[in-house]
Formats: sequence, C-alpha cells, structure tokens
Amino acid sequence: MNKFPKSERLHNKSSIATLFSKGQHLVVYPLKLVYLKKERLDHALPNQMLVTVPKGRFKRAVDRNLLKRRIREAYRLNRQLIRQPEDFYLLIGYIYIGKELHNYHLIEEKLKQSLLRLNKVIGT
Repeated sequence: MNKFPKSERLHNKSSIATLFSKGQHLVVYPLKLVYLKKERLDHALPNQMLVTVPKGRFKRAVDRNLLKRRIREAYRLNRQLIRQPEDFYLLIGYIYIGKELHNYHLIEEKLKQSLLRLNKVIGT
C-alpha cells in the first residue's frame, strides 16, 4: 500500500518554525521547496512533509485545498525518488508560489523535478 501516514506529515509547530527559519530552499515554479536536514536518532523516523498555499494568492479556501490535495498526492506517489541516507532525515515544506491554478499533471512533473534537484543538493 502506498499511504501517507501521520508520521510522515510535518505538524509539530517547533519543527515547522525551525524548517522555515533555518531551512534552505529551491524553486521549481510553481513550487518552492524548503528543506532541512535533521540528525536521525531513530531509524523509524521518516521524512516529514507539509504543504502551504498562501491565502493572499488564493482567497477561496476551495482553491487552496484543491492545490494542497494535488501536491500531497503527487508527493505521496513520488516520494521514493528521495534517496534515504542512514544518518539524517528531511523536513520538507512545499509552498505553492504560482498565481493560477495548475492541473495535477503539471504539479506532479514539477514536484518530481524538485525531488530530483533535492537529491543532488543533499548529496546522496
């Protein structure tokens, strides 16, 4: 089964604050990927991910939720592209920076590109 359990969702407020204050970023329009390496103390810790869509660009919650669902689904299906080293795990944040609603296929393609670039940057 290819699920997206709660253990892979980034929901801890202090971890989110650390990600956005100390994390590095890369942009593959219409997505901005913010990432932070964390030392792995436990082998059971998976990479954790969150998605945000700015209210300033999309006033209607329906549109924001649609984009978040599309990004989460694309990540769920393609997260195996991230090579997983033994000594650290990643905190990943996706920010949708586009100005218009894009279809799922474009979002999935850009998300794949961002994950492949992330592999090159983290050096695995």
